[in-house]
Amino acid sequence: MPLSLRRGSVTAITEQHEGLLRLEVDGKPCAAYPRLTGPVEVGDKVIVNVQARELGLGSGGFDVLYVNLTRGLDLEPEHGAHVMKLPYTPLQFASLHGEEGAGLPSGLDGCPVVACTLHSQVAPVCAALNGLRAAYVQVPGGALPVDLSDAVRALRAKGLVELTIGVGACFGGDIDCVNVYSALSLARARGAEAVVCAIGPGIVGTGTSVGHGGMAAVEVLDAAAAMGGSPVLAVRTSETDLRERHRGVSHHAEEVLRLCATEVGVAGDGVDASGWREACRDLPLSYMGRGPDDDPSFFAAAYAAGLLARSLAG
Repeated sequence: MPLSLRRGSVTAITEQHEGLLRLEVDGKPCAAYPRLTGPVEVGDKVIVNVQARELGLGSGGFDVLYVNLTRGLDLEPEHGAHVMKLPYTPLQFASLHGEEGAGLPSGLDGCPVVACTLHSQVAPVCAALNGLRAAYVQVPGGALPVDLSDAVRALRAKGLVELTIGVGACFGGDIDCVNVYSALSLARARGAEAVVCAIGPGIVGTGTSVGHGGMAAVEVLDAAAAMGGSPVLAVRTSETDLRERHRGVSHHAEEVLRLCATEVGVAGDGVDASGWREACRDLPLSYMGRGPDDDPSFFAAAYAAGLLARSLAG
């Protein structure tokens, strides 16, 4: 399992956010997370991980900055942090975790928890929760950095998400947590009236019925129920997906429902999602390269899940 690392020089910075830089290294697209690597400037000598782009897998459209040789060595760890993310790997780093020193509530008091099997569902789900204090919880199964999500950034800017949490190997939230149980507890402790859980952009997949990142929804739903919440699944459905297993109700949703140990809320015909286009206006909507006009049922179904969760909020 060798890493594919390459030396290069930063030739352009094309986009800057607090936790994410999009740049070019020797003219090729690259992403950098300055919370990990420190600041990056044009001309810096860097090492990038090129494997996914060269193989066309996962983050196949860009490289990822691994280390900044110019200004990213001997960086001080986060003050007071002692819990490791990605422990015992070449990228291990200490991160403050929200559980440390926090008094966690014993339950969720009926708080609705929506589980998404794809990150593309997050924006329409949160649009339906407009007016509630919503927390976004990112679980492993896709991209790990919370900062990579343009959708979450847009939702925060519009006040549709108030709190972000990175779970397990995911990092870069307002707070990070060891597992989904503590993340749900902390979201509730911070005043969340609804919680939306999803994998990050992209999805780990093997082409098998249960060998994909969307199965993280099973743990989310079971945890929500065990803690006294109201679990809701955002069902992945499609009218236009060329892959038979994703047309209609996707096999992802079917497997999640089959393996859940608890009763799960699913938006049915009684939920009127006709207003999804207006509610999602100006939000980044994209599902496997298709927009709202290409596959409206996908976004309408996610919006319906948010409406169901809204009806369950105390």
